[in-house]
Amino acid sequence: MTDRPLVMAITGASGAPYAVRLLESLIAANRSVQLIVSAHGLRLLRTESDIASMDALRERVGETGWDRCVQTFDDADRGAPPASGSALSAGMVICPCSMGTVAAIAMGTSRSLVERAADVALKERRKLILVPRETPLSAIHLENMLRVTRAGALVMPAKDSADLTRLVKGINDVTSAVLVIISLVTMAQVLVDVYRLLRPPSS
Repeated sequence: MTDRPLVMAITGASGAPYAVRLLESLIAANRSVQLIVSAHGLRLLRTESDIASMDALRERVGETGWDRCVQTFDDADRGAPPASGSALSAGMVICPCSMGTVAAIAMGTSRSLVERAADVALKERRKLILVPRETPLSAIHLENMLRVTRAGALVMPAKDSADLTRLVKGINDVTSAVLVIISLVTMAQVLVDVYRLLRPPSS
């Protein structure tokens, strides 16, 4: 198992299948994961993936792998290890990442463990990947994404929200292709590969 854990957060943006698939991929890759699920993130899992609790999420991704790789933290616990720069990690991914979370990270508010852990990743110059799920984007959304990008985050938008909301059949293929890359390669190398996968074919 990789020595330094990857901090993973699930927030309230539409896109629960992405979160579940990412977690499955990380576990399959034997990656140590520090998992934070916000209250809105848990509601999202319940609404979109019929996962009503952390126990249900553990069962969905596989209890043996979960027990081996996953450590959970309450989003209200800003004293947990992911909130400290001295607690070494391999970086952080927020999938899906709500626009409210992007805004909070852009402003450095650190009102929750998710926000504080992201702030730590930026200040310690660790990899921070944000997977927002929003369309269309307002000027405020774009400005916040630019701000976090300039601070060092990698903003990696997921597939069009209308496609995901319908939960079309192909979604699992898309998430598998994209998220296995995240789990198996160095985060610094993910940008080109992921955008090639997500970019519409040229006409």
